[in-house]
Amino acid sequence: MERSVRELWAESRELLGLHAEDVPRADLPPTPLAFLRDHVSPGRPLIVSAAATRHWPAASLWPTESYLPDALHSTDVSVHLTPSGRADALAPHPHPRRPGARCFASAHVRRVDFPSAVRLIRGSDPAAGVVAYAQQQDDCLRGEYAAVAGDVDAHVPWASEALGCLPEAVNLWIGNSCSVTSFHKDHYDNIYVVLSGEKHFLLLPPTEHHRLYIRDYPAACYVAGQETEEVPRLKLEMEEPERIVPWSSVDPYPASPEEMAAQASSFPLYFKGPRPIHCTVRAGEMLYLPSMWFHHVSQSPGPNGLTIAVNYWYDMQFDIKYAYFNFMRSLEIKQSPLDTSDDAIEGELQEKRLS
Repeated sequence: MERSVRELWAESRELLGLHAEDVPRADLPPTPLAFLRDHVSPGRPLIVSAAATRHWPAASLWPTESYLPDALHSTDVSVHLTPSGRADALAPHPHPRRPGARCFASAHVRRVDFPSAVRLIRGSDPAAGVVAYAQQQDDCLRGEYAAVAGDVDAHVPWASEALGCLPEAVNLWIGNSCSVTSFHKDHYDNIYVVLSGEKHFLLLPPTEHHRLYIRDYPAACYVAGQETEEVPRLKLEMEEPERIVPWSSVDPYPASPEEMAAQASSFPLYFKGPRPIHCTVRAGEMLYLPSMWFHHVSQSPGPNGLTIAVNYWYDMQFDIKYAYFNFMRSLEIKQSPLDTSDDAIEGELQEKRLS
């Protein structure tokens, strides 16, 4: 079974025309027909150059240090706090009788005025025990950030026409280099637009579901020791009643050689499989990320000390591709003693193509 699934990985990447470090780029926004034919239908990512956002006021205003704090000076927003910058990610289980166990940890969410949120984000440092990230994900650009929503297009016209709908949600994300999003997938077609700094994506297509070792973890949440402190001390508490969250077990960037060795031993399908597709989205650029694609995100700040992005979530079509994914997910893979290295499989596939 493992060998057959590895062949599927290689064939699906070949059919999509994707290789490591290789996401197609377009100098100009595509027509709706070309976007639907070449990217939406096959489920193929695309990066569109800054020409797509050159007319947005946000493209020139938001990277400055003063515009957003001035425009939102009296607005309260939600800021997500974690000790390390990893929200909605795995963390060591807080119970002392569960050594080595892990849980799914959500951020502590605090409402503050926007200038205070910016101070928290700019001052974020894991060494100090608190990293702040504005990542509310509830259509927040059209909600708590409505005062500046007009600085960007309300939707992406060529994407809306191709997908046959307007976006379900438009979100604003503001962080710094400390914020990292662990591997996950969304049931949305995603247009991700960076306006300050850069976003660094690791991507895996839905066919490579097994490589992320998605397992069930008990849910926990960070809570503040004292709510009155601007920079609170955080501790992790398990949710009651117990809630289970299926999540990827893989950390693609272990902190030490010892952790790397442990990860590679525990999750060989990831570390010994095809390299993840890597891309960097720069200020002004758009990334189309098809629904059900797994992605891990890190970021670099712009000159204003912030990474700022907007994303448009379009409802996915629950069509035959969704059925394929569920079938893939139902398969159980056991390691086999056969030579199932990707180089060997790619060689065999090449021989089949030539015969």
